[in-house]
Amino acid sequence: MEPAMIRNIDEMLHKAAEYGTRAKIAVACAHDCEVLKAVGKAQKRGIGTFLLVGNGTRIKSLSETLGVRVTGCSVVEAEGEADGAAQAVELVASGEAHVLLKGFLDTGVFLRAVLNKETGLVNGDMISHTVLMDMPAADKMYFLTDAAMVIKPSLEEKRKIILNALRVTSALGLENPIVGVLAESEKVNPKMQATMDAQALKDMAAQGRIPGCRIGGPYALDNAISPKAAQHKDMDDPLAGHADILLAPDLAAGNILYKGLMYFAGSKAAGAIVGTRAPVVLNSRADTDETKLNAMALGVLMAAERGLL
Repeated sequence: MEPAMIRNIDEMLHKAAEYGTRAKIAVACAHDCEVLKAVGKAQKRGIGTFLLVGNGTRIKSLSETLGVRVTGCSVVEAEGEADGAAQAVELVASGEAHVLLKGFLDTGVFLRAVLNKETGLVNGDMISHTVLMDMPAADKMYFLTDAAMVIKPSLEEKRKIILNALRVTSALGLENPIVGVLAESEKVNPKMQATMDAQALKDMAAQGRIPGCRIGGPYALDNAISPKAAQHKDMDDPLAGHADILLAPDLAAGNILYKGLMYFAGSKAAGAIVGTRAPVVLNSRADTDETKLNAMALGVLMAAERGLL
């Protein structure tokens, strides 16, 4: 199936259901209420089949307590977080599953299994994180990167982070998106490295080193997403105010913006690690079952776009 332009999370969930049970999702440490509720909701929508790795007794008990039917799910017994992560990664590495979902375990333990050079899902590409945000006040989704992986990206790493984000937008049918490079100001200032990087990234795009998108910046957040703000500042930039992808200057800024949009603005979200051999869905243990469901759907569409289904 060719990806169609997807404008919101509801459309994404509907599209993911078109792949039905072909999509197999391995869940590392699935013995958690929010994870199992998300699995139940996915099954009701017809999204995927599941390989639940973790404490089988707890998975069964929690499912019964929650009234969640995990029919058709395979349960893979694992002892502890490290074993749960390793077994779930192996299921994806072997091709038995197409998407890897983080369940109830420490992110560091999960990532060590994913990034293991011998048994993990690395292939030599840059690894970064992209999250899509569906905000009640906006008329489209925004893609924010990187909010979870790369702490202080260099200029070259920012170039690769953009290329990774384009894999996510491609899976949702968004062609030639506008990348807004965020900084403290919309003016290039040698004392502000993020503004200097923005200019350099635009130069790279002009040289054909970042194909498949248009790059604008530096932008403060307001003139990245608001045409009125850009006009008010008399910005002579046709891309200003129209960003689709928001490139954060560093992880701190990206993570704060991401969680601020969720908790203050009521945004729906779905995030994934990009650059691995198969889609890896990275959630916080505090995320709701809805957010985990959204991430599953994103993972399915990414797997489909890569021809894994």
